[in-house]
Amino acid sequence: MLKKREAYRKAYRGFDPVRVARFSARDVERLLGDPGIVRNRLKISSSINNASRFLDVQKEFGSFDAYLWHWTGGRPVVNRWTEQSQAPPRTELSDAISKDLKARGFSFVGSTIIYSHLQAVGVVNDHLETCFRWKEVQPRAGAGARARAFPN
Repeated sequence: MLKKREAYRKAYRGFDPVRVARFSARDVERLLGDPGIVRNRLKISSSINNASRFLDVQKEFGSFDAYLWHWTGGRPVVNRWTEQSQAPPRTELSDAISKDLKARGFSFVGSTIIYSHLQAVGVVNDHLETCFRWKEVQPRAGAGARARAFPN
């Protein structure tokens, strides 16, 4: 998928949710004909729908970022893994967010996908403690304890 990133960026107009939410049936056909992306009608239709739902969340919370962080009280979930096998594919947190997004009309937002997203955007730190990034992304000293809204 990473090799397809630039093709997706072009096909989805720079990932601008306002533009994607306005995609028409003609755009769906254009995307279905694009060999640079995964051409699955359900996923393409879902991405257009999810862009609209994303805008709804932005309107309600001020940003999608604010929506995600409200689940953890604005504090990152910092795990202390010593082996990669300890990192779960999903958690109660990702289960809850997935369920909420589905209730808001999103699709293709299963718990494992959501957990990966939470890791990617820094809401969850699943770097191994021995990894240089684990320490680099720790909250600053004096910021207080980092409680979890949803334990692993």
